[in-house]
Amino acid sequence: MSQPPTAPPVTQEIPLQCEDELGRPLTFVSSFGYDPGDPYAVWLTFHIPGGDVHWAMARSLLATGIDEPAGEGDICLWPNLDSDGRAVVSMDFHSPEGRLVVEARTRDVYQFLARTWAVVPPGAEADNVDLDELVDELLAG
Repeated sequence: MSQPPTAPPVTQEIPLQCEDELGRPLTFVSSFGYDPGDPYAVWLTFHIPGGDVHWAMARSLLATGIDEPAGEGDICLWPNLDSDGRAVVSMDFHSPEGRLVVEARTRDVYQFLARTWAVVPPGAEADNVDLDELVDELLAG
C-alpha cells in the first residue's frame, strides 16, 4: 500500500498552570506534539525539575475536552475558567506515581489542534496509517 509523503511533525510550547503541594500557583512549560505518522495521538511532554514526563492521548480527546468533559481513567479533560475568568482546558492526569491537574489556555490548545488539523484533517487519520507496515511490526513482535 503506497502512502502519501508524511508532513513534518507539529510542536508547540504551551504554559500550564497548577498548584504545588502547598497550594501555591505554579506555571511550567509543556511541549505539545503531533506526528502525522501516528495520526490519532498527541504527545505532551511536561518539562519539570525532576525531568521530562511524557504522556500520550487521543487527539480527539483533546479536541473534545475544549468544549465538554471528556476522558476517563488516566486522563480526564473539561472546559473551565481560570481565576481571571479566561477560558482554559483543565487536564487531570493519573498514574501509579501520582496525579497532576493542570490548566492550559483554551486558545493555546485550539491553536495547536488547528495546526494538526491542517496537516491531517479530522476523519482523515486512517489515510496516514500504513497498514502493511503496522502488520509487519506486530508480526515481528
